[in-house]
Amino acid sequence: MKRRAERMQEEKVTAAAAAEVADFMDKLEHPMKREIEALRAIVRDADARLAEGIKWNAPSYSVDGEDRITFNLRGKGMIRLVFHAGAKKKNLNIRAAWGEDKSGLLEWAADDRAIVKLAGMDDVREKEDRLANAIRRWLEATS
Repeated sequence: MKRRAERMQEEKVTAAAAAEVADFMDKLEHPMKREIEALRAIVRDADARLAEGIKWNAPSYSVDGEDRITFNLRGKGMIRLVFHAGAKKKNLNIRAAWGEDKSGLLEWAADDRAIVKLAGMDDVREKEDRLANAIRRWLEATS
């Protein structure tokens, strides 16, 4: 059981991260802001362990302090979700462990990094269930 001081510190960190994300989203001027909000909800709902923060100037999600999924908002006409194993290079071959991508969503950028591209709200809605499953599977593969 966690000590009270540890729980209080975690709550402070979580509250600060939530405020940072809210501030970022309030200030964000992006043509696909609606889609970004919808995707944030899908990611958060996929696994309760995911903690949301801002990294690399975009919403990012971690488990136990290890970065796993990060938005890339710089593409034109699309949003990218980058699935990764953290900021530091690790010798993980997630692609080999993953096997066939039955979701049809992942584009492998490296053995430990994949990208999902979404081109609009219809695309987000059409891929929602497959995306949530891919997120859960990614977290299993990187835990």
